[in-house]
Amino acid sequence: MKIMRLGEPGREQPAVLVDAAGGASRCFSLLPLTNDIDSRFLAAGGLAKVREALAIGALPLLEEAAGLRVGSPVARPGTVVGIGMNYAAHAAESGAEPPTIPVVFLKPSNTVTGPYDPAPLPPRSTRYDWEVELGIVIGREASYLDSVGDAAACIAGYVTANDLSEREYQLPGAAGQWTKGKSLPGSTPLGPWLVPAQDIDGGALPLRSWVNGEPRQDSSSSELIFDAPTLVHHCSQYMRLEPGDVILTGTPQGVALSGRFPYLQPGDVVEVEVEGLGRQRQELFRAPAAAAASGTPRA
Repeated sequence: MKIMRLGEPGREQPAVLVDAAGGASRCFSLLPLTNDIDSRFLAAGGLAKVREALAIGALPLLEEAAGLRVGSPVARPGTVVGIGMNYAAHAAESGAEPPTIPVVFLKPSNTVTGPYDPAPLPPRSTRYDWEVELGIVIGREASYLDSVGDAAACIAGYVTANDLSEREYQLPGAAGQWTKGKSLPGSTPLGPWLVPAQDIDGGALPLRSWVNGEPRQDSSSSELIFDAPTLVHHCSQYMRLEPGDVILTGTPQGVALSGRFPYLQPGDVVEVEVEGLGRQRQELFRAPAAAAASGTPRA
């Protein structure tokens, strides 16, 4: 069961993609159940309702699905939480020691975009980087959780994410701050779909990335220093996570920051994939300085 949102920015409709025998798949509309994949839908047990509706054949086939734009599988989250240096090899290529507690930062929710939307390169950017990541979607409120077990129950599902990052804004000198390098328009593509946590093992998923068809990252979520339930539990001690919020669990080694690869340029094509959660594709373009955020597809 793969939850999607299809249509032009701001007019996406909820849908579910179901794999059938022989490799075929069918897409069904979720409009009989909800107008969107959002906080209210997830908090009300929406994923279970989708499963029940599929079982009794209560959802109409979405005939035009193949011709529709794919948006983020969750409507604009209230909070996007980033986790830094959560793979030991990536910490090493960044010149840092692996953290002993999670490194947490926030990204504006207006950075979220669809998995195939063109990606704007900031007007003065020279060190724009890719980061394939496993994304956690929160399904119920998480605040001051008692245990990692309680945290696992708060995970609605998982998504593929690309945490596009401007390293010049993020790291060097007195002006460098993670928020500056992680807040740029179109810098958080999500999707193409949300897979419920009960349908996939989030702790053993291969992650890969490519730039212009050349391999860059190749790792597994089994190599996370802090796994998904641990991250939800930790974050709940410092903030209230709500249904529809997204946690990006960190990226493995193989980014441009390592010095082994060039940074992104206009015309480059980035692809990222988390096995079972789908593959993204973004073509980079230089955003005009006077209107860097205008016309950027969202959600």
